[in-house]
This record gives sequence, C-alpha cells and structure tokens, in this order.
Amino acid sequence: MSATVLFHHVAKRHLYANIQRVFIFSSQRLSSNVENGDPKGEEETESTLVYKPSAYYQRPSTHSSIVGRSEAEEELSVNRPLNPAFRPKRSPCSISASRRVSSTRNTQLNTASDRVAVPTPNATKEPSVNSAPRAFQRCRPEYRNMTHDLSQCSSTVDLNEALLVLHKVTVQKSNMEPSEVTNSLSKLGQIPQEQIVVVRGDKRFNMLLRYSVEILQNFTTPQLLDALRAFVNLALPHSHSILGLYETEFCRRSGEMELHQLLLAADFWRCLGRAVPKYLERLFDNVSRNFNQMGIPEFVQLLYIIGEGRRCPDTLVQPLESLLMRHLNQLKPEELGAVCLGLFKSQRSLSERATRRLVDRALAVVEDMSDFGIVNVMKFMRFSYLDHLPWLEAMGSEIPRRAPHMEVQGLMHVILAFSALHYRDDHVLLAVAERLPDVVSRCRSKDAAKMLWAFGTLGVLPNQCPNLYPCLTAILRERQVEFQRYPEHLLTALLGLAFAGLFPEDLLSLALSAEFVNKACNSQELELRKDLFTLDGTVGLELPESTIPRLSLAIREEVTKQLWDFAQSDICQKPEVLEAEDVLRKLLGGEVFVRKHMILPHLRSIDLEVHLDQNDQPVPVSSGHGQQNLASQNLKARPSGVTITDDLLAQLTNTQKSPLQQSNKFLQKPEVHTVEPVQERESIFNVGIDLTDNLLMALTKSRKRSSRLSDSKPSIQRLAVQVTHRNHYCYRTEQLLGLHALKRRQLALAGYRVVELPHWEWFPLLRRSYAEKLAYLHCKIFSCSDAKK
Repeated sequence: MSATVLFHHVAKRHLYANIQRVFIFSSQRLSSNVENGDPKGEEETESTLVYKPSAYYQRPSTHSSIVGRSEAEEELSVNRPLNPAFRPKRSPCSISASRRVSSTRNTQLNTASDRVAVPTPNATKEPSVNSAPRAFQRCRPEYRNMTHDLSQCSSTVDLNEALLVLHKVTVQKSNMEPSEVTNSLSKLGQIPQEQIVVVRGDKRFNMLLRYSVEILQNFTTPQLLDALRAFVNLALPHSHSILGLYETEFCRRSGEMELHQLLLAADFWRCLGRAVPKYLERLFDNVSRNFNQMGIPEFVQLLYIIGEGRRCPDTLVQPLESLLMRHLNQLKPEELGAVCLGLFKSQRSLSERATRRLVDRALAVVEDMSDFGIVNVMKFMRFSYLDHLPWLEAMGSEIPRRAPHMEVQGLMHVILAFSALHYRDDHVLLAVAERLPDVVSRCRSKDAAKMLWAFGTLGVLPNQCPNLYPCLTAILRERQVEFQRYPEHLLTALLGLAFAGLFPEDLLSLALSAEFVNKACNSQELELRKDLFTLDGTVGLELPESTIPRLSLAIREEVTKQLWDFAQSDICQKPEVLEAEDVLRKLLGGEVFVRKHMILPHLRSIDLEVHLDQNDQPVPVSSGHGQQNLASQNLKARPSGVTITDDLLAQLTNTQKSPLQQSNKFLQKPEVHTVEPVQERESIFNVGIDLTDNLLMALTKSRKRSSRLSDSKPSIQRLAVQVTHRNHYCYRTEQLLGLHALKRRQLALAGYRVVELPHWEWFPLLRRSYAEKLAYLHCKIFSCSDAKK
C-alpha cells in the first residue's frame, strides 16, 4: 500500500512540473510573438481566407466551441470586370487577429506548421466560422446521424485528466488496442478549447497519433469515425500528415460504409478544413448507386458537401435536379439557402425551369429566411443570371429592413448580385450605402473593391451617397499592402471609381507603377493586362495633365491587338452591327465614309465612325496616316451607288404614289453608275446617287447651304455610331451601365459625338424593309447634327 501511495505522489509531482514547463513555454512563445510582431506567423495566416458568417449578420460574440477552420471564399462569377472569360478565384486574405500560429516540431508526423489558436492581447472573439453555413443542420433531427454538431462539443475533461491520459500512453506504449486509442483520443477531444495548445504541444500526443496509425487497419468503421471526430474537437491542422493516412483508409473502406457514415466522414473533413477529393469521388460513386436511399436531409447534406468541395460530377447533376424538384416544397428556409449555396459554390447550373421554381419557393418563405439564406439565394441568382423579378422586387423591401443589422460581407454579396443582374433598385442601394460607414472598418480590400465595382456599375453617383465612396476609398488606402499579393482587387476598385467619375491619383499611380504592372502582368492566375490598359487609357483622357505613370507602348500595342482580334471574330460579326454598317454605307455613298473599328481601344468595344463637314456632308474617314488620299482615289476609281427612284422616295418619305408612278414602277430600276457633279451642293455625291431638287429637299429637310462654302475651310464633325445591346443598360431602363457610361463620357472628351442606335429601336428594324432602315439612320445621323446646331 505504501508503495502505491508513493507511486501516485511521484506521478502527481511529475505532472505538476510538466504542466508548469508547458505553460511557461507557451507564455514565452506568445510573448515573443507579440513583441516581435511574429512576421512569420502573419505571413502564414495571410495564405488562408476565413469565411465569417458574422459578416452576414450581427450577433453577440461567443466563444467558439472549436478552433475556427479556414473555409475558402466563394466567388463566382461571374463579375470579373470587363473580362468575359473570368471566373472568380478564391482570394485569400489575412486571418483575424485572434488567431496566431504555434508550431510543434515532429519529424515523424508533422509536415508543416501546426496551427492552433492562442489568445492574444486585444483579440476580438468571433463566433464559430461554421455556425451560419451549417445552420440548416438544426432544421431536422435526422441530421444528427450524418453531421458533426459543433455547438454540442462539451468540455468534460480538465487538463489534469488529459495529462493522465497522455501519461497512460507512455506506460502502454505500442501495446494499445484500437478501442483504447479511440477512447484516449475522445477524452482528449473533450478538454476546454484554451487548453488544446497544451495537449497538442505534448510529445506524448504525437506518440498516440503514431500508435493509431500503426493499427489503423484494425479499427472498425465507428472507431475510425470516433478518431476523426476527436481530431475535429482538437482542431488538428488540415495539413497534418496523419490526416492523409486516415483519408487513405477511409477511401479504402468507402465501399463498405453506409450512406450516413459516408456523409458523416465527409462532414468531419469539412470541419477540419481539409480537401479530400479522392474520398469525395468515392462518396459520389456510392451516392450514384443509392439515390433511392436519399431523403431530404441526405439530399441537402450532400449538396452542402458538394459545395464545400467545389465540384460536382456531371453524372450527378440531373439526378440532383430531379430530387430537388421532388422535395422542393418540403424544404425549410435554411435548407433552401444551403441548396442555393451548394449549387453556387460547385458552379453547377440547373435548368431555367428548375432555377425559377427554386427561387419561387424561396420567395414564398423569404420572411422566415435568415440573412445568410437570402444572401445565398442572391449568389445563386448571380451565377445563373436569373431575372426573377418578384424576388428582386421583394428584396426592395427586405434588404432595407435587414441592412441595419447586416455585416459587410453580406452587404457586399447583395450589392454584387444586383450589379451582376444589372438591376438597379435605389431603395436597396441607399440602404446598403447608409450601413457601410458603420461597418467599413471590417472591410477587406476584396469587399471594398467589389462594392465599388457594383455601385459604379449601377451608376450611383457621389452626390447621391456622399459618404459612400470616401469611406471605401479610405479602406483601399489602409489595405494597400494586400494589393501586392492580390493586384486584381485594386484594379477592380479603380475601375468602379472611374465609372463614378472619381480618380484617386495616389492609387492610380500605384496601379500604373512599373513594379505593380510587372507583378500584375506576370500573374499566372489572372489576365490583368486588359484592366491596366483600361485604366491607362482612362488616365490619358480624364487626367491629361497628371503625373501618373503610363503603360509602355509595347503593352498597349499587345493588348490592343488582342482586343481587336477578338472584336473582329465576335463583335464585328454580329448581325445588328453588320446591318448598320451596310445601311450607313448606302446612305453616305460608299464604304470609305464608314469605318468600323475601336475608336477607344482601352474600352474594348467597336463603333462605326462617320465624319461630316460643317454642312453635314459625308467626308471619307481616314483609317490612318496618309490614308485620306488613298480613300479619295478609291472614291473616283470605283463607281458605286444606287439611283433613287420615285418608288424608293415614296417609301422613304412615307407618301402615296400617284397611279402614273405606280404604273411606271417596273421601268425605274436602280442603276449603279458614276455621276458627274453639276452643282456645288452635289459635289460630295460624285458617286452613288442621282440627286434631284425634290429628293434633296426630302432627305435633308431643306438644309440651307452656306453661300461662302468655297471661302471657308469645313470643320470635321466626328460621329461615333453605337449599336447598343440590352446588356449595356440597367435592367428594363435606358440608364447605361458603368463601363458604357464611361465610354460615352470619354468619347466626348476625345471630340466625338455619339449617335446611339438603341436596341429597342434598331433590333425591331432588322426585320423591316431596307428603306425603313435607311430612313431611320438618315434621321439619326442628320437630326443629331441639327440638334447640335
């Protein structure tokens, strides 16, 4: 008996000394990090983006039940500025100040740093990063069998008990049975969160992990799941090498596991923040064979896993859509939000019918849906480009009501969805703009950039929201260090500001500096040359006297060629553009009077350029230096044109012909020939059209010619004829979107007058007679000139 007492006494002294050593080591490490700024830790944390549900709505700060895991930020889409091939990238950003890096070296088990949460001075507590995305799992009790409830993690084991467990590991060594290993891990997973660092820093914990690997194949499937649950509770880093060995074992056993076990394991991997593509392949194969076993909870949880894994096999898309349509009316509000988020993150589209039905169902329960759920529906609509007017109109009342309690990322996703759908609702825009100054300090550079882009795209002017642009621009200046790693955020923000007519010279100088341009142009993931080119051209026109750096000639020529090659193969070949070009040539007298090209290449679109003299007579458009004479020679050498007959004149002037004129209609065929000028007023029509006094009066509305034409040098009026599309405007309005409004403004600065052929006028005419098109373009070209006079 005395020997036993002595043994326990010695063991307690040993444990007490060990605890003291561990705490001293931890405090010294923490103090060193704080004093020295821990540059290495900051560098590592910036490589992972934290996805914070607190950014969607405000809630009281609570102590997370586990260490927050990294969750890659989703973006679609969808809205990379001016780049049709863009698909949003995952954009890492710095982790909250409450998280720091603490590493324990283990040459046998650890591959990289071992990340754990250590409280630091002035740290702000955050809710669990998984709470909002996983809120749907509380909708039904069935989810308990296939998910890990983070809110139910209990701290029933104190540190002394945990250290006794670790001491038992050294006593039993490699003779431990699978049940003993899993029991030990489970107990260690029940310690308070703030003491996890002590256990994880103990070398005996790594011994326990090594023993578990040695007998891994002897584990039963429930024991494997218990071990994985313990790793979640202990916040094992997703990069830990032991997790790779466990993933391999789960892949090997996937064919033997039940559907609920497969989903539960996938949920554990999600909580750990580890990408397990091979395991997900096994899960999807099993699901494909067992679709008949899937009820609503299994279906929603599967879509959640698919979204978090950022992939969905093609073979699953149609069965998933069928299941969704079957269960749609039974889905609860948060489940609808989870479905939308899963589809958005996996970049999978449903049929238009299914998409509309899904949003219809969300609209029916929108008042009971959380802010997070509403944001998820908006993301899905943004990805699907769905113009669901009843939902958008409902947001006109829901968002202003909710905005005062929403956080910055939720606001950003709402406004980004509205801009992607080209839908302007001033109630929503103003509500978000009023809320932003209160939360802007929590903005990432990414959030500020996307909101500037969205507000600028929808044409929100600085005088409408005086505090909006200044507060977001101030955040850009505070976050300048982030642009060295993520240059696309700065370019996106500056383009949005340019749409609104704002040009912060310090930020533009940074974006166009040689160092920044080299970094952006050498980016392997994003094509940023076009954005730089747009900003460079904007600076040249809007700020001609500034000292802002400019792009090199080589880059400008390279991007111009790239844009023009695309325009020739796509934009220039659109039927509405070809038809406008053809009718303009006939109206003005030949192809030398119309030039189809990019007047302002940095704005990435084409126009039909037309020149008129001061008497509204067409002048050949020079295609470059020295081309004017060549155009004149071609003009004399090539007879072209159409003789205007009474029949054509009647169509142009919308008048009735006399019976005599009708009887002679077959005698008056159009003739192509050269016409010698006989009067001064006909001099520029020396090719193309026979002019009579009556026809000239009808076409020109009796414009009075200057009697001193020969004594004055005519000034050239440069017209940019634009064939617009509905995607150039806010939805169902005549208000131009940001880029197109910027182009109009810059064309005026370049000395051009825009002649717009709006889609609601020009597209219907494409099905009408040639004479009607001719009359329409004549009115557009020359009435524009009359208006200026």
